[in-house]
Amino acid sequence: MRAIDAGLLVCDECHQLSPIDTEVEKQFCPRCGGRVHARRPNSLLQTWALLITSAILYIPANMLPIMQVSSLGKGQADTIMSGVIELVNYGMYPIAAVVFIASILVPTFKLVGIGLLLYSVQRRQPMSARQRMWMYRFIEWIGRWSMLDIFVIAILVTVVKFGALASIEPGWGAVAFASVVILTMLAALTFDPRLIWDNTDTDDNDE
Repeated sequence: MRAIDAGLLVCDECHQLSPIDTEVEKQFCPRCGGRVHARRPNSLLQTWALLITSAILYIPANMLPIMQVSSLGKGQADTIMSGVIELVNYGMYPIAAVVFIASILVPTFKLVGIGLLLYSVQRRQPMSARQRMWMYRFIEWIGRWSMLDIFVIAILVTVVKFGALASIEPGWGAVAFASVVILTMLAALTFDPRLIWDNTDTDDNDE
């Protein structure tokens, strides 16, 4: 049974349960004072907007150089994929695998996963609510690993500073990639997982 079926609202801030008060237009949590809603207002619209924006930025994030490496006056610009290929050529297979998974597979999975969640909720696709919740939790969990490339570049930019001998500068691809990561994290936060259970009548038989 859902909380709303029992006449209760859940606070998004402190998770306090409050009885629904039909006599007031705006209801606030008695514990923390935060605004409580049966469902987050415009959750699907906000999540779609963030997802589409991140999908658009994902193209320049992979096409533009993520960093510029200069050594003895010669510079080389690397995208995420070309950087993975260079690591493979140098025999650094574990590092190449980590960068490929964190910077290519994880953002792609997040974009596709959030898109599938939104589509399945809106179109009432035949997908188990438990499967959707598992996907949602997994998307939230892997989101933190998407910033690996940005952390590495930030460390390299700070450490590798030898004037004209060698230097590393971040490229516009890093800016686009960081934006993709932040936007997908916000998309996961704005999506209200309670919507998964609102349109899943067939899952009642699984209880």
